[in-house]
Amino acid sequence: MRKVLIIGGGYAGFYAARGLEKRLRPDEAELTVVDPRPYLTYQPFLPEVAAGSVEARHAAVSLRRHLRRTRVVAGTVTEVHHARRAVTVRPVDGPEFELDYDVVVVTAGAVTRTFPIPGVAERAIGMKHVEEAVAIRDRLLTAFDRAAVLPPGPERRALLTTVFVGGGFSGVEGFGEVLSLGAALLGRYPELTADDVSFHLVEARDRILPEVTDRPGRWVVRELERRGGHVHLNAQVVSAVDGHVVLSTGESFDAGLVVWTAGNGANPVVRRHTDLPVDGQGLLVVRADLRVGTDAEPVPDAWAAGDDAAVPDLASDVPGARTVPNAQHAYRQGRLLARNIAAALRGEPTRSYSHRSLGAVATLGLGRGIFQYRRIVVTGPLAWLAHRGYHVLAIPGRERKLRVLAVWLTAAAFGRDIVSLASVEHPREAFTSAGRDG
Repeated sequence: MRKVLIIGGGYAGFYAARGLEKRLRPDEAELTVVDPRPYLTYQPFLPEVAAGSVEARHAAVSLRRHLRRTRVVAGTVTEVHHARRAVTVRPVDGPEFELDYDVVVVTAGAVTRTFPIPGVAERAIGMKHVEEAVAIRDRLLTAFDRAAVLPPGPERRALLTTVFVGGGFSGVEGFGEVLSLGAALLGRYPELTADDVSFHLVEARDRILPEVTDRPGRWVVRELERRGGHVHLNAQVVSAVDGHVVLSTGESFDAGLVVWTAGNGANPVVRRHTDLPVDGQGLLVVRADLRVGTDAEPVPDAWAAGDDAAVPDLASDVPGARTVPNAQHAYRQGRLLARNIAAALRGEPTRSYSHRSLGAVATLGLGRGIFQYRRIVVTGPLAWLAHRGYHVLAIPGRERKLRVLAVWLTAAAFGRDIVSLASVEHPREAFTSAGRDG
């Protein structure tokens, strides 16, 4: 049997593994997925997890539950030695070890892009994983509880000031959802007023949501500001030491919560620790059929897709264009990986990847959203429903679809659950403090 090793269990890796299970007989290939997390994170739901509209576990799809014939290895690939068909794996516990393979599929995904800005590493939270979205929600809820017993003043305002850095889809959706949660919480805290709460979105460019055209982007800015948000365009964070956020425009404010969503960076394993060909941006060079290499110099037995692969965009009219790193492409590239790898193992021809965007849809909070397909733009409740409908169909597994629907229906009837579980970050605190008090 051929050993097929998939690095990364995100969209592309998950769908590649699931497709190979369906296309290959058990005696044709041995499948292995290596990922530090035993689940696929359904990232489009993270803004709603942060706002309490989706249960955290429902945004995580278990690899072991859905990949029945694939070995799942909990660990991080630190090096790829394709010349000798092996990778180095660092598990959570125990020493590093090597895994050999016949065919490698690199779908490790991108990492959060950060900059050496004072205070950011110590204060900011990303929003790329479920635990980060949960922490954002719990810290905001805890901040309201703490602020409610403080007198009006700088300390209360700082606790209730939230800053999102980055105006892409992740930042705008997270900002819109958390802004919606903050407005809902005010009705539960009579001690607090709207003047105590402040939400800021900081974007270095002159517009947000680059995936939509200028006019819908401007509408989103107006909509967020109408609801009390502060959108800072052409602004960068230059310092966040001790939560004191300073912008390049000269504005500054104390913030209890800083969320960093300023784009993705190349995966360090792909960028620096592989002998596979990498371009100037740290992305794997791949052909249109997702095989690593070029038409003139293909790399045998190596495939890649998703955020860490420079996949040619055959659907674009721009020469040399690459597919953008989003869930639409990663999902479809993963499925094509499975087809092409199975075809290559059997000596059959492969297909090139080509996909035209289905449009852009974003949630901006309960009942608010925006959808654009070419020149068609829909805003408000219809766009919000389109967002929910699309993603409940797209998340893998019928049980996940039903669980998410059940939470949405429950929230529609009874409202959001506003209980903070921030104490789970320190589960032994109650136990140890009881011993000290005794």
